[in-house]
Amino acid sequence: MGAHARAESRYNRNMMLRSRESGVTLLDTLVGTALMLVVFLGIGAAFRLSIDVISNNKARAGAIALANERIEYLRSLPYASLGTVGGIPAGTISQIDSQTLNGVPYTRRTVIQYADDPKDGLGAADTNGITADYKIAKIDVSWTPRSGVAHHIIVASRFSPPGIETAVPGGTLVIDAVNAAGTPLSGATVHIVNASTSPAIDITTFTNASGTVTLIGAPAAANYQVTVYEAGYSTAQTYSATAENTNPNPPNLTVINDHTTTGTFAIDVLANNTVRTWRPIADGTWSDSLADTTKIASSTGITVADGTATLAGPAPYGNYGEFQSIAIGPSQLAHWKTLSWSATTNSSTSIRWFVYDGAGASLIPDTQLPGNSSGFTAGTIDLTGISTSTYPALRIGAVFSSTDSAETPILDSYTIDFDAGPTPLPDLAFELRGSKTIGSGPSGTLYKYDQNLTTNSAGVKAVSGLEWDSYTFFVNGISTGYDISSLCPPQPISLSPGASITTDLFLSPHTSNSLLIDVRSGTTSALISGATVTLSANGFSATSTTDSCGQAFFSDLSATSYTANASLAGYTSVSASTTVSGQSSLELLFN
Repeated sequence: MGAHARAESRYNRNMMLRSRESGVTLLDTLVGTALMLVVFLGIGAAFRLSIDVISNNKARAGAIALANERIEYLRSLPYASLGTVGGIPAGTISQIDSQTLNGVPYTRRTVIQYADDPKDGLGAADTNGITADYKIAKIDVSWTPRSGVAHHIIVASRFSPPGIETAVPGGTLVIDAVNAAGTPLSGATVHIVNASTSPAIDITTFTNASGTVTLIGAPAAANYQVTVYEAGYSTAQTYSATAENTNPNPPNLTVINDHTTTGTFAIDVLANNTVRTWRPIADGTWSDSLADTTKIASSTGITVADGTATLAGPAPYGNYGEFQSIAIGPSQLAHWKTLSWSATTNSSTSIRWFVYDGAGASLIPDTQLPGNSSGFTAGTIDLTGISTSTYPALRIGAVFSSTDSAETPILDSYTIDFDAGPTPLPDLAFELRGSKTIGSGPSGTLYKYDQNLTTNSAGVKAVSGLEWDSYTFFVNGISTGYDISSLCPPQPISLSPGASITTDLFLSPHTSNSLLIDVRSGTTSALISGATVTLSANGFSATSTTDSCGQAFFSDLSATSYTANASLAGYTSVSASTTVSGQSSLELLFN
């Protein structure tokens, strides 16, 4: 090897070594940077945590100081002056005030109430008949740190009267909060207002572990308006008598001297109902009038002209030809129904029909369309056994044949019938009404929930914040042009606490008189689909089949009496008479 070659070789080796050293240095830099990042992130998180701990401890100390300050102030007052503005007992101390200490904003809440000492008996069992044995004060100081979750400090103190306890004027107001099952609810908010007392009462307090608020020494008066609520729960309250609600239910409470007035209020977790409005399943048709070849995907030996399909011609005709349609895939397909055609054949000509999948590659198996492997030459082909989920689209194939070159089969048209739907019905106005009432007045019964709502452009309305109850839907046929023809689940809709359900309303064009029939099991109340329902009257008879919701709908009826009969294999037929007037309903129960 020459000197020049050796020098070049050394140069290449040096360059390779430098390259490797450079690569190692870059890798070390990346690893070191990642490790430093992990370390500093950990240090940063620990630092932030320590700051939060210090800040919360500082805020907690401030809350304790504010609570102790209020307690010390209460201890400086005469026993008779211990009370809150709008409270029971009444006084000059604010129930709620805002304070800022060391830059931290606080909310301080003061509750002062009479208490019954169990040592001398409780309530009616009190040995000396005095239940206002002493006063108890609770101070709740709350603040919200950076985490966004409110923190609380609660301090309580007992204040005894000077000397022997004495009776206080007024009565005792007991408020019980329960859930839908009747179980006591602790921590529920109770708001009591009475503007007729002097001073006026406006107090907010909370139920104890037994779900109870007991207010001893409530001034004797009528019109105690009580509201019980909790975040995420329904609200229960008393109601004032008004011109619209002359018989409120429940009415405001009345406290009588030396008596106990009790009110029980049921609240529970709010529920949601997503309402969807639909046009019902309807008949659909796809047909090819053979005006052109736009609906034919492929053909061999076929001529399409003048609204007919024939063997390639004119005569002499070939003895064989076939075509296959384009894919037939209706939107919102519900059921395949039939294939039919209009054609002219004779003893020497024929058309044999086949049904393929949507790609046109495979015949529908005989398990779903018996005889399809051999083809069909006569009658209407029943397609109801074909699964719409497996075969959402079909292609139709036709094989033309002739044993006489002067003759050809002539096809004028062919048609696929199907059921399509349901399709969303947008912007439908409806009324949703609960069964719970709040009283009555000149206009009749007043319901706790009765709202007019409208679905959106997609036919959906999310209704949130509903109380557990039974709900009924109403649709004004005159203003909307529609009547409810089926509803899943059938109404009234039973909504449990905390439930989230979907209700589907199916609507048909409005007629003056219609009848919606529910068919159920008399033993289980389960809805029964597939039952045959016949509605008859003098000179009238109509038959329908209950849908998947267990309902059958009859429209455009006369306002008269009808007999409805329901039958289904395995059940004893049942019938009932009903009078139809407007939008009517009926329930039939199989035994």
